[in-house]
Amino acid sequence: MGNYSKALEFYEKDLEITKKSLPPNHPDWAASYNNIGSVYNSMGNYSKALEFYDKSLKIREKSLPPNHPLLATSYNNIGAAYDSMGNYSKALEFYDKSLKIREKSLPSNHPDLATSYNNIGGVYDNMGNYSKALEFYDKALKITENVLPPNHPDLATSYNNIGLAYDNMGNYSKALEFYDKAHKILEKSLPPNHPNVATSYNNIGAPYYNMSNYSKALEFYDKSLKIREKALPPNHPDLAQSYNNIGMAYYGKGDDPKALSYLEKALAIWQKSLPPTHPNIKTAMNNIDSVKKKM
Repeated sequence: MGNYSKALEFYEKDLEITKKSLPPNHPDWAASYNNIGSVYNSMGNYSKALEFYDKSLKIREKSLPPNHPLLATSYNNIGAAYDSMGNYSKALEFYDKSLKIREKSLPSNHPDLATSYNNIGGVYDNMGNYSKALEFYDKALKITENVLPPNHPDLATSYNNIGLAYDNMGNYSKALEFYDKAHKILEKSLPPNHPNVATSYNNIGAPYYNMSNYSKALEFYDKSLKIREKALPPNHPDLAQSYNNIGMAYYGKGDDPKALSYLEKALAIWQKSLPPTHPNIKTAMNNIDSVKKKM
């Protein structure tokens, strides 16, 4: 957690120096705002991230040609913040702007294009359009398999995303197959307490939960939580996701008091960290209601 505050401190100092030494619309101002936005994004403070990404974009729109790759990066980052906040139509709008620039300015097998395809696929996944999601995930995978080494984390992202779509479509064995491919890469390429490793454990737990194998699901959800508690700030939405998933697994096992305790933790974090209209908040409230009715 200390790393985020150190990074913020560093980038804020950098911004102060930039402001003193360069004119207001200089691209370095945009880079500083973007960096600060990225730290807030990693901390799960999406509205604050959006504020800085927007400042960065305004400068880039004035100072760069319309098809510049940095503009695509800005649009992509803003799309990601909206995606995390549950505003999927806005996310698609910005991801699409980013993709249009990248398709014009980059070779057809550039990794940034794969990132765009993955991100757009992710929004369709969140919106429940799984076949559309798979279509974009497959485009991303074709690029990453061609241009990246076999243990590259971006390849794990592609496998992970495809696993997610299969999971949502109810094809749990296929989901586990892709989640497992992703996890093997992440174990080799990232430190053991990296948030992406936690996400991977969480993902593997989901098909087991969906197949009603609650003990196996808990085993993986618990591994995910241990990393997230060490690596993330206490109000990060991903921590709430872990508490919610563990709560639902206990509910499945019939341990209602334990389920309620985890679900209430999840709701408290999501209410602090997400917009009130975010679907996760409604989900958590519904889950709590289900447990209370059973008690």
